[in-house]
Amino acid sequence: MSIADILTVIPAQAAAGGENALVGMLPIILMFVILYFLMIRPQMKRQKEHRNLVANLSKGDEVITSGGLLGKITKVQDNYVTVEVASLAEKPVEILMQRQAVGSVLPKGTIKSL
Repeated sequence: MSIADILTVIPAQAAAGGENALVGMLPIILMFVILYFLMIRPQMKRQKEHRNLVANLSKGDEVITSGGLLGKITKVQDNYVTVEVASLAEKPVEILMQRQAVGSVLPKGTIKSL
């Protein structure tokens, strides 16, 4: 076997090995695609919805916090909201919390119906 024969055989084997490597990587690539559509994309959608919810908070909204407190927003600032959680002797009990701590906004009148 001459050097010219060896040099023509090596690229042919490398090409065949490259195809095998691609076929071997296909299941891993497929798993990442499935992971993206089943886990990453829905999480990004939930984060976007929560960002919009927090950005649209306004005075008078009835909310549930991530800690489980129900209350009515009385004051809105840049990064904080003041939430009225109870009323003692005609004085409201208000807490100051970060906007991000709001988990969801309830329909108007929900707190009174409870």
